[in-house]
Amino acid sequence: MTDRLNLPRSTMSAALLVELGTEHGLTLAQCLRGSGITPADLENPRAEIRARQELHVVRNLVTALGDIPGLGLQAGQRYHLYSHGIWAFAVLSSPTVRHAWRVGVEYMDIAYSFGRWRFDEHNGDTAVAVVDYSGLPDDVRTFLLERDIAELITVDREVFGAPVSPSMVELSCPAPAYADMFTELIGVEPVYDAPVTRITMTDEILNLPMPQANPHAAAVAEQQAVDIMQRRRERQGTAARVRAALLTHGVATSQEEIAAQLRMSVRTLRRRLDAEGISFRDLATETRQLLAEELLTIGTTVEDVAQRLGYADASSFTHAFTRWTGTTPGRFARARR
Repeated sequence: MTDRLNLPRSTMSAALLVELGTEHGLTLAQCLRGSGITPADLENPRAEIRARQELHVVRNLVTALGDIPGLGLQAGQRYHLYSHGIWAFAVLSSPTVRHAWRVGVEYMDIAYSFGRWRFDEHNGDTAVAVVDYSGLPDDVRTFLLERDIAELITVDREVFGAPVSPSMVELSCPAPAYADMFTELIGVEPVYDAPVTRITMTDEILNLPMPQANPHAAAVAEQQAVDIMQRRRERQGTAARVRAALLTHGVATSQEEIAAQLRMSVRTLRRRLDAEGISFRDLATETRQLLAEELLTIGTTVEDVAQRLGYADASSFTHAFTRWTGTTPGRFARARR
């Protein structure tokens, strides 16, 4: 989770959270306390913050207003289509609901969710969007789950003019005292205390055409989404030097060997990476994932990618890649092609 918390993101989401907080009586300073975000950042449409800074704003709201029923649901209903930039454009211009889900999940790193998403398509007549919140801190987990669900329903209504209810919703949280708010919002009664959050949809819904489908616009938007994701994943400082060394000497190179290449002690390397908010292990995993994505995109076989990245076999690599991205290497490669 550490690497994802360091990814840059737009200040739009933080601004929406601050609006929610101030409407409930908090001051701007209370909402932003300890986050490192300034009022000027919120007013600058080009400004970017780290995901962990937004998470700090979430914690401020939950700490001060956590006794308000469905606070996360309130937050999620503030996220409209215009809030999501190119991510929303890529989703909107998709030909069908199915394709929109694929795109939305694949480029989730430039949206605002903190959960780990994947889209599982079954051979039968359903598909499931799965969201794992288990890596998130306990104190903010339910708020972020509620926000995602309400955000999804809000965007859905704006696209189709009315909610398109899933056939089943399972939530990885206990049933709250305000469970009726979930049922009213979603359109079906959720199942609570699930291991992960799951949204099940039938083929009837998945095959619906998107009202603003446009193949050319979709291709342009998806390429822009890829460019933004790659730019936001770039590293600077010591982390950038470590990544370059890993790419040069191999992603399986040990921390001791990398430290020697950079002419510093392991202790100094750890200290500098800690100051940049990432560990060597997370940086190695991040680099391995990015290299895997690049190799798959240019047509390298799964077996060859696995061998180049140091995995014992293709099965081990497939398991790791699915854990990173929520999809298999084969599906990822086909989608990129």
